[in-house]
Amino acid sequence: MASKRQRHKRPALLSHGRPPTIKPKSAALSSKATRNLIRTHHRLMKLRAHALQEGNHVLVSDVDAQIEANGGLDSYQLASKIGQSLERGGDSSKALVDWIAPKLAQLKGTPFKLRLLEIGALSTKNACSLDQRLDCTQIDLNSQEPGILQQDFMERPLPRHDGERFHLISLSLVLNYVASATGRGDMLKRCVTFLTKSLPPDCPMAFTPSLFLVLPLACVNNSRYLTESRLHEILFSLGFTLARCKKTSKLIFQLWEYGETPRPRPFRKEILNPGKTRNNFAIVVRKEDS
Repeated sequence: MASKRQRHKRPALLSHGRPPTIKPKSAALSSKATRNLIRTHHRLMKLRAHALQEGNHVLVSDVDAQIEANGGLDSYQLASKIGQSLERGGDSSKALVDWIAPKLAQLKGTPFKLRLLEIGALSTKNACSLDQRLDCTQIDLNSQEPGILQQDFMERPLPRHDGERFHLISLSLVLNYVASATGRGDMLKRCVTFLTKSLPPDCPMAFTPSLFLVLPLACVNNSRYLTESRLHEILFSLGFTLARCKKTSKLIFQLWEYGETPRPRPFRKEILNPGKTRNNFAIVVRKEDS
């Protein structure tokens, strides 16, 4: 039986508890400053989420002040955008485009496109948005560019028909930003409802709807509550199979194809990888009737 604290009438919005934003600082950020800003912002957001859960509004206000002193959400997004620039290691969506390139090649010279929903979009000039064979819908909680819709994915109206669904969903460095473990599970479940395998009858290709997932490597190799194996179990239970995977020193890139029969099951927060130096990243999947 779920506790009262765990029961929700609806999935939490990504914007729930999000602090106010202010204009980013104009000074250029070094690589070290970029990493420190991102780490500090993530740490403060976790502290804020815990304070909200405990009803400690004094601490929430104190954390909000610290976040604003660091430049707010705008500065975090600026740091993230710089981190994905070519001089800082590149655009993560390039991996997605490279992985599906053989399929996209079949669309050359045709009017057909694959529909892509990019959640947490930072730029309208990344690899996926510039590929003419992709029809990109880009959304973010705090849009930084014209062409990116300011929207909370957890509040986006559910699709009424396949024309409002997508062949691809990108969650690049988004899931790790969601403040709660249950919120991350809710987001993954919600992604399923936005995917479709439907293509026009005369389209010259077949395509399996897919989820592009990028996480900090530490989320799966240095967490007390999540391992790469547990992540596989969670996504497999939702109907996904792993098609592609690569790791860098800091990130894990995965392409999950949706097509298997879902085997819904709950996943609770439990210690899988004990150790004092581990982080607390977790994904909790609630029972359907909880």
